[in-house]
Amino acid sequence: MTPSYAPLPAWRNLVRRDHLSRAVRRFFHEAGYIEVETPVRIAAPAQETHIDCPSADGAWLRASPELQMKRLMAAGAERIFQLGPCFRQAERGSRHNPEFTLLEWYRGGAASAALQEECRALMVGVCREVAGDAWLTYQGRRLDVGGDWEVLTVRGAFRRWAGWDPVDAWDADRFDRDLVRCVEPNLPRDRPCILAEYPAPAASLARPVPGDARVAERWELYLGGLELANAYAELTDGAVQRVRFQEAAAARRAAGRAVYPMDEDFLGDLTAGRFPACGGVALGFDRLAMLLCDAASIDDVRPFCPPVGMLW
Repeated sequence: MTPSYAPLPAWRNLVRRDHLSRAVRRFFHEAGYIEVETPVRIAAPAQETHIDCPSADGAWLRASPELQMKRLMAAGAERIFQLGPCFRQAERGSRHNPEFTLLEWYRGGAASAALQEECRALMVGVCREVAGDAWLTYQGRRLDVGGDWEVLTVRGAFRRWAGWDPVDAWDADRFDRDLVRCVEPNLPRDRPCILAEYPAPAASLARPVPGDARVAERWELYLGGLELANAYAELTDGAVQRVRFQEAAAARRAAGRAVYPMDEDFLGDLTAGRFPACGGVALGFDRLAMLLCDAASIDDVRPFCPPVGMLW
C-alpha cells in the first residue's frame, strides 16, 4: 500500500523555511565557519539512554552528527557547522517527526558563555533577516528575541517549581518526569530562556563545571514553549566518556533497548588528546521554522510527515 502523509504545509511556510536556511548559512559563513557533511548512516551512535536510532541494514540512521563532527574537530577543524537530516525511532507528535532537520555547530575554545552569546547573535540575526524584526508573534504571544535572555540553573528551577534538588538527590525517572511536568511549563515564554548546569548524571557528553563536578556545562534553550537547542562545553576526557557510554549502554540494556557498538575511533581521539577544548550546539531547525512561521505543528513547516499514529 502506498504510504499516506499528513497534509502538506502552506507554500508560504516552505518559502520562509528556505529563507531561514539561507540566513543560517550566511550567519555561519560570515562568522568564519566551514559547512561540513557527515554520513547519515553510521556504525556506532552515541550511547544515549532515551534516544533510539532507526536501524539501517546492520547500521543506524543518526540521531545527530555529533561524534563525526567531533572527529573532524580532532583532525584540526576549528569552526564547523552542519544543517541536515537526523532521525529518532518512533517519535511523532506536533513537535516531533521521525526524520527532522538539525543545525549543529562546534567552535574551538568556546565555553558556555561564548556559545550562549553566539546562539543569541544567531537567533537575533535570522529573526531580523527572515521576519524583519527580533520581535516575533508565536501562537498569540509576543516574543522578544532581542531583549534580555533569562538564564536559570537546573538546580534553581527544580527547587522553585518541583520542590526538590536533583543535584543533591539524583533520581533519573523523577528528574525526567518533573522536568516535563513541573519545570518546562513554568519557564518564561515571552523571551528566550536558558536552563543551565545540568546535574552530573545528566551530563551526557558535557564536561563538569570547573570547581563543581556535581554539575555539567550543559544548557538548553527554550523559546515560546519550545525546546530549541541543547549545548555542551565538550568533555575531552576519553576515560570518563567511556564510563558514561558504558553506564548508558547498561541502562539501555536494562530497559530492553538496542545497545550500540562503542565508537572506538571517537574514544581514541579523546584518549590520545587529539580532541580540543571546544563547545557545541545542536538546534532543532524545524522548531525554529515553526517559530518564524507561527506554526503550531512541525507538519506546518516540514512536508511529507507521516500522519500521527501511522509510522512506517
